[in-house]
Amino acid sequence: MLYLEILGNLPDMAKDEVKAMLELAGGEIVNQDYLFLKINADERAFPYLDRLGLAHEYGMLIVEADSVEELLDKAREVEWPIKGTFKVDTETMANCRHNVLDLPRKLGAVIHAQGFKVNLSKPDTLVRVYCGERLYAGIRLRFFDPKDFEKRKAHHRPFFRPISLHPRVSRALVNLTKARRELLDPMMGAGGILMEAGLLGLRVYGVDIRPEMVEGAEMNLRHYGIRDYILKLGDATRLGELFDKKFEAVATDPPYGTSATLAGRKRDELYRRVLESIYEVLEDGGRLAIAFPTSFDGKAEAERIGFKTLGRYYQRVHKSLERYFYVFEK
Repeated sequence: MLYLEILGNLPDMAKDEVKAMLELAGGEIVNQDYLFLKINADERAFPYLDRLGLAHEYGMLIVEADSVEELLDKAREVEWPIKGTFKVDTETMANCRHNVLDLPRKLGAVIHAQGFKVNLSKPDTLVRVYCGERLYAGIRLRFFDPKDFEKRKAHHRPFFRPISLHPRVSRALVNLTKARRELLDPMMGAGGILMEAGLLGLRVYGVDIRPEMVEGAEMNLRHYGIRDYILKLGDATRLGELFDKKFEAVATDPPYGTSATLAGRKRDELYRRVLESIYEVLEDGGRLAIAFPTSFDGKAEAERIGFKTLGRYYQRVHKSLERYFYVFEK
């Protein structure tokens, strides 16, 4: 059994991202306690969980209990798979209803009694305790270092455009499509979504109507070591003319409204035509992950075309921009 801690800024989207990866890996979420997910999966899920964007960490779940005393009793009964030295660290979630102030010391003593040495500064193994409605203890296997994503934010790229999704969100959009082989972004801009897909080993296809964006996106992709890409100058409303193939996955973040980014076209009409164009080049059963401002009813328009809505997630960016991220299936 595994545990996984999701991020709290887009919790529903984060949970569905995990669910999408587990559907590929052959696992499932069996319980949720605030931001803590209990997962039925084995090591075969690790390559898929390693793809996650909206996760804090995952690990091996060792014991769970309804009280501190029960947790310690169970901890004494198991053989802890500690490698080298260890440290106990506690995560007190917003719904924590237990007094865990002294728990790291007490649990550390239990594990130490099995012959393992404590190292509080540089432990080889980190034992994590989560306090929510229940108590959980496990061993961290993977921490998603924010620095790994921060270094790919817009201002760190050679081709810079200030309006860009956070790399974590771009990664989540890619994963929500359940892409295995390839991904298309038909309004790629500076290529942020393609970067995250390419770093996962997917072949990426990108389209933009502006020549400077095609050149800039290629610059960014190459800067981050991505070579398996096909970029085209073209119109996202006419994808069938640009490609003679169908795609298993599409993810995109369309421009939200300036005349320059919309190339002089009316916004809502552009969105409708882009949805129709994507539907044309998407495989049956393929997925689209896309963002729209809340003033556009993406669900109604997509379902009118024939899409099935799998998810919708609200995000307030600032006072003049609120949006939904959608996941659709053909």
